[in-house]
Amino acid sequence: MTAFGSGPATETTNRRRGWVRHGLAAAAALPALALAAGLVGFVWFADHVANGYPPADDHADGIVVLTGGRDRVQLAVELLEQGRARRLLISGVHPATTAHDIQRATEANPGLFACCVDLGHQAETTTGNALEADIWARANGFESLIVVTSAYHMPRALLELESSLPGVRLVPRPVKRPELELDTWYRRPGTVKLLLAEYVKYMLARVRLGLELVGRA
Repeated sequence: MTAFGSGPATETTNRRRGWVRHGLAAAAALPALALAAGLVGFVWFADHVANGYPPADDHADGIVVLTGGRDRVQLAVELLEQGRARRLLISGVHPATTAHDIQRATEANPGLFACCVDLGHQAETTTGNALEADIWARANGFESLIVVTSAYHMPRALLELESSLPGVRLVPRPVKRPELELDTWYRRPGTVKLLLAEYVKYMLARVRLGLELVGRA
């Protein structure tokens, strides 16, 4: 005789209840897992910004500098003066800024600017920088580029440039602002905030570019 409340039907019900409990427990754990994954990703990103670019052979066909600070442009001009590339694109220049303005600010050779420096006035975003660099590189037949931008901006810049210039070799030359103290970023709340904001932008760019790639497939 089967006891009251037991049997195949009761066992099935109990199994279903167990599945529901496990499902609810898994759902409750998802936010914590997502937060942990995001934290690990951010720490990797910050460490990569601080230490992730080994010394490279910075000889290439051209140099692209993404504007956003005088130190970026200064380094790019110095690399051109050193003969590290044949031509320089300064991308994202304010429409009112002229080559003469930049030449005077960087104290560069006027003749070098006259022959070998191009200004891009159209780009207003990192995506725009990449499109501007693509047009310029194609027009000059360049197959390799030195990329100059701030260290914290470099991962996103490379992501956008790699998407716009497939097959072009990119050589990163990150600029580290001393006041950010990137080597000990975790001790400076201002630097942590800056890196976190850039990490979010970087991840959003990865998602967008991934979706665009799927859409083209």
